[in-house]
Amino acid sequence: MTDHPYDERQKPLFTLGPGSKELDAINRQILKELQGDPRLSMTELGRRVGLSSPSVTERVRRLEAAGIIRGYRLEVDPAKLGLPVSAYIRVRPNPGQLTKVAELARRIPQVVECHRITGEDCFIIKAYIPAIDQLDRLLDLFLAHGSTTTTIIQSSPVPLRAVPLPTQTVSRASYLHRRRR
Repeated sequence: MTDHPYDERQKPLFTLGPGSKELDAINRQILKELQGDPRLSMTELGRRVGLSSPSVTERVRRLEAAGIIRGYRLEVDPAKLGLPVSAYIRVRPNPGQLTKVAELARRIPQVVECHRITGEDCFIIKAYIPAIDQLDRLLDLFLAHGSTTTTIIQSSPVPLRAVPLPTQTVSRASYLHRRRR
């Protein structure tokens, strides 16, 4: 047994709620394969999940139409593009400035994420910048609309990874029954 409070060999940490009716075993396998390699051809994807290319293409189209697959992404190294410094910036807007902060974040290309959050701050923003001495320029834009708290990312022991997939389809009744226990 491990000394860690969570051991992945034990039961799952969370019970996933009912997902989409689109998530049968084959579609979960399709998602797993695409999370591993979004550039798979439909022929190769079909081979891996045991379907013909037209069948797997139709399933992927339905997953896209249902909003389960929202897009396909290219991952690049910001440092190799001249943006080696990454930071999280929490923003607490002044009264009446909430929408202006969101609009400003949308306009700045170095801002790669902006989330509306709960707590004392209203936004958390992730940005990439060329050098630490240029952070002030970015912060000054947001300080015109509120206060900021900045955290520089030193390393990422858990880099961005795929969303965990449910291991089985859970009916709503089964989910609600488990929650009552």
